[in-house]
Amino acid sequence: MQLTRHTDYALRVLIHLTVTLAGRATIPEIADTYGLSRNHLMKVVHHLGQGGFVETQRGRGGGFTLARAPETIKIGDVIRHTEPDMNMADCATCAIRPACGLSGILKAATAAFMTVLDQHSLADAARDRAGLAALIAALPGPDARPNDACA
Repeated sequence: MQLTRHTDYALRVLIHLTVTLAGRATIPEIADTYGLSRNHLMKVVHHLGQGGFVETQRGRGGGFTLARAPETIKIGDVIRHTEPDMNMADCATCAIRPACGLSGILKAATAAFMTVLDQHSLADAARDRAGLAALIAALPGPDARPNDACA
């Protein structure tokens, strides 16, 4: 199973907000820090806002912040919100589905995967806040690295 780029960006945004001393960020700031597309990142942040993970403020001095404490944001909730389809295979249209046990096995595997993610919060992912902040600060400028350098 591989998570979408949308989910990858969403998790980076949330971790970034968790370790940023100001607790506030902007699209250009995060896009330039990680070498991401501003347009795509704008969609991600908007979607996170719709899900209640971030609060956004438009205009001068605007940006976005975490909508609640990192300890209360479960990784599983973020994944459920950002992943359009958690099915590992398209069993619904398969000709052998009536006699095949794979569908149940894959559902159980997905449930186990989500159970682990539900046990961890954003605070767990950013437990070394000082170390993460130092690594983020040390990232080269946007012209010095390819897109998705952290992927």
